[in-house]
Amino acid sequence: MQNVNIWSEEFGAETDAPILLIMGSMSQGILWPDELVGRLTAGGRRVIRYDHRDTGQSGTVDFAAEPYTWDDIKNDIYRVMDTHGLESAHLVGHSAGGLLGQFVAVERPQRVRSLTVIASSPLGGGESQVLVRALTGQPQSEGSLPEPTPEFVDFYRALMAAPPPQDRRALIDGMIAEQRVLHGTGLPFDEDAARRLQERIYDRARDLSSVANHRLAAMAKPDFEPVGVLHHVKAPTLVIEGSHEPAKPGHGAVIAEQVPGARLMIVAGMGHTLPSEVHEELAAAILAHTAE
Repeated sequence: MQNVNIWSEEFGAETDAPILLIMGSMSQGILWPDELVGRLTAGGRRVIRYDHRDTGQSGTVDFAAEPYTWDDIKNDIYRVMDTHGLESAHLVGHSAGGLLGQFVAVERPQRVRSLTVIASSPLGGGESQVLVRALTGQPQSEGSLPEPTPEFVDFYRALMAAPPPQDRRALIDGMIAEQRVLHGTGLPFDEDAARRLQERIYDRARDLSSVANHRLAAMAKPDFEPVGVLHHVKAPTLVIEGSHEPAKPGHGAVIAEQVPGARLMIVAGMGHTLPSEVHEELAAAILAHTAE
C-alpha cells in the first residue's frame, strides 16, 4: 500500500467521545457540513473528518504507476484513527463511507464503538451492479437492491454522453447540477449555497481529476465487498435514509434488516445530500446514538 498523505482535521476536546466522519466515494471531507460538525462538537463530541486519498487536500496517486483498491481506501480509516490516537471511535459514514464503516465494523469490531450509516447501501449487497444495470438499461437480477430514481438515471446517462467541461465555471456548473439531482425533490434546493460549496471543493483540491481513481480502484478489485457478513456487526447501529433518496432508495431498510438490533430512521425531505434543513435532526440522532 502506498504511503499516501491523508488530510484530516478535528474539533472539540480530546477528552470527549470521538466521532470519525467518513464521506462517500470521490468526495472531500468538507462535504460534512461545518454546521453539522459544530452541532456535534457542541454536544460534547470530538469530531474528526478527513479527505480520502485522491480527494481534496490528501495526496494524489499516479494510478497507472501505483494502483490501489478499495481495500486501501478502507485501510486509510485505520491510519486516520491511529494518527489521532484512537483505539476506537464512533463511526459515521455517508454513502460509500457508510459501506466502509460497515466493513470496519465487521473486520475490526473492537475499533467501533457505534456505527451510523447515512444514505448508504448494504455491504456485499451488489449496489454497484444495480447502478450499472440501471444506467445501461439491463434488467435487474431477482432479489437485487432497489434501483435509483428515473431522474437520477436520466441525469447520469446524459452526463456520460456529454463532452467534458472545458473551464472552471463549466465544471462547477456541472457539479451544481449533479448536487441538485442528488439533493432530491423533497426540500428546496439552495443554488447559492451549492455554488459556494462546489467552489470550495474545486479550489481546495490538489487535482480534481484524481477522484476518478476511486472508480479505477473499484474495477481493480470488483469483489472488494464480503457477502453475507452484516450479521457479524456487533456495534450499535443507526441507519439513516432520506424519504427522497434518489441514488439508493430503500437500501437503508436492507441494512437495518441484516444488522442485528439496527434501528432505521427516515428523515423527511432528505435526499442523498446533507442540506441545512436536516442538520438539527441528524445531529440530535447522532448525539443520542453516540451517548456513552
